[in-house]
Amino acid sequence: MQLGLIGLGKMGGNMRERIRRAGHTVIGYDRDPDLTDVKSLAALVEQLDAPRVVWVMVPAGHPTQSVVDELGDLLSPGDTVVDGGNSRWTDDEKHAAELGIKGIGFVDAGVSGGVWGLQNGYALMVGGDKEHVERLQPIFESLKPEGPYGYVHAGRVGAGHFSKMVHNGIEYAMMQAYAEGWELLEKANSVDNVREVYRSWQQGTVIRSWLLDLAVNALDEDEHLEQLKGFAQDSGEGRWTVEAAIDHAVPLPAITSSLFARFASRQDDSPQMKMIAALRNQFGGHAVESVKE
Repeated sequence: MQLGLIGLGKMGGNMRERIRRAGHTVIGYDRDPDLTDVKSLAALVEQLDAPRVVWVMVPAGHPTQSVVDELGDLLSPGDTVVDGGNSRWTDDEKHAAELGIKGIGFVDAGVSGGVWGLQNGYALMVGGDKEHVERLQPIFESLKPEGPYGYVHAGRVGAGHFSKMVHNGIEYAMMQAYAEGWELLEKANSVDNVREVYRSWQQGTVIRSWLLDLAVNALDEDEHLEQLKGFAQDSGEGRWTVEAAIDHAVPLPAITSSLFARFASRQDDSPQMKMIAALRNQFGGHAVESVKE
């Protein structure tokens, strides 16, 4: 299958490679001349055979809107656009309507896997009409992890990004729990090997997880996280999750508290946020701030 891919950063670049390894043709565009295969979006569209499929991996908000607008002018009826970034689900509905008027299909794909996706595969949560989703199945199969799990057609347009948003909200709460437990262990006089306590939990316990594995990785690199500031950004999806909970009258005390804890990290050098920052760096390659900065 042939695919156009826009945005070749940490996620997009690895996705291009994984899809190519599966035997598909990927033509990539990025503003960075060292990464791109073509010089413009127009050149990318010209090299694709109709009906075309173009996957967008750029930041949410205005950057995505700008690309969707340009693709709307370049593509033809019967083509399909996939937004695989972290867009808000309400934007998906808008983009689908705008492209639908021109006969262009739209699919939203929540993508999870971070910097490890090339090696392990990406979990995919997809929203859109059945005909558009089925057309992309070979690409989804090449991106997902091996085995029966890691992919779902979650529902209509917006369902993919809504599901990924909730996934990230849960991720917030899980990271916060690991961080709080780590800080308490560090403060206890009776515990003098916190890193190995965390390592001992990796087998045989009910709280074992990939996040726990990544926490141990971070502690192996910096046992007491002394080189990190207690500061962690929020991606926006945590906020959207809490806003959606309010709209649906669904109580989310753990996720909401974990979001507010990130806000608190901007006021104090929080020990818990050192662990949150370390985990975000481990699974997603997100930037961290060092003590020296």
